[in-house]
Amino acid sequence: MDRMASGWINGFIGMVIFSGSLPATRVAVIQFDPVFLTVARAAIAGVLALGLLLLFREKRPSRGDLVSLVIVALGVVVGFPLLTALALQHISSAHSIVFIGLLPLSTAIFGVLRGGERPKPAFWIFSALGSALVAGFALMQGLTASATGDALMLAAIIVCGLGYAEGAKLSRTLGGWQVISWALVLSLPAMIALLIYCMPPSFSGIAWPAWLGLAYVSLFSMLIGFVFWYRGLAQGGIAAVGQLQLLQPFFGLALAATLLHEPVTWMMLVVTLAVILCVVGARKFASQDRAAG
Repeated sequence: MDRMASGWINGFIGMVIFSGSLPATRVAVIQFDPVFLTVARAAIAGVLALGLLLLFREKRPSRGDLVSLVIVALGVVVGFPLLTALALQHISSAHSIVFIGLLPLSTAIFGVLRGGERPKPAFWIFSALGSALVAGFALMQGLTASATGDALMLAAIIVCGLGYAEGAKLSRTLGGWQVISWALVLSLPAMIALLIYCMPPSFSGIAWPAWLGLAYVSLFSMLIGFVFWYRGLAQGGIAAVGQLQLLQPFFGLALAATLLHEPVTWMMLVVTLAVILCVVGARKFASQDRAAG
């Protein structure tokens, strides 16, 4: 199997794993505090990542990589999990997955900012149209009832896009799975301290679905998914494999309907499809030429 085909397969597996993150988080936050859930999943994944780095005797990242690793940690280890966990206390996972349609666009924008690319004017037209569709959908659902959840999801998409773009850039030199592993290890001391501080006095009332949700987001969403995702980006190319994110809302909506029995309306599907089409158009007109200097 050639490198490009392997990249697409790894990227697809990573995308499918990520599509289960919001439904699993929705199940977990029913009984776990969102802050505890965030630090617990990061601490569990961090311990496993440390074990992997020691097992394979990976070289420590250079001092110049530390800033990028901090950005990755703040974006995908802490920021996105915490903001989505908080958001899912106010909105359903099916509703939140519509916002995931903006994630490829967020990643593309930060790729432009960090990589110095020059997008064509049509890129910004599609970008504005996609954002308007999401805002219009939120208004149609009743913004006063879900303003907090929608705002938290938008913030989550922004920080996740930054973390994806920074991690993808760093994976070119540091390696695919090593990026998320070092980011997890970098944040591990703080996560363990917060885990001890936020730990509830008793776990006796926690039902098994919440434990399964915690296990999924700790093992798959926080570590295993990124192993496949960043490996796919490194093998198949960031721009090409990154477009697999466009399929994530469809998989997420299917999981929310199948596992959580949440209502998925035709409006949700139409808006999700429209947002995905806007993101496809935006990525099509994003120039890969880098700015001089």
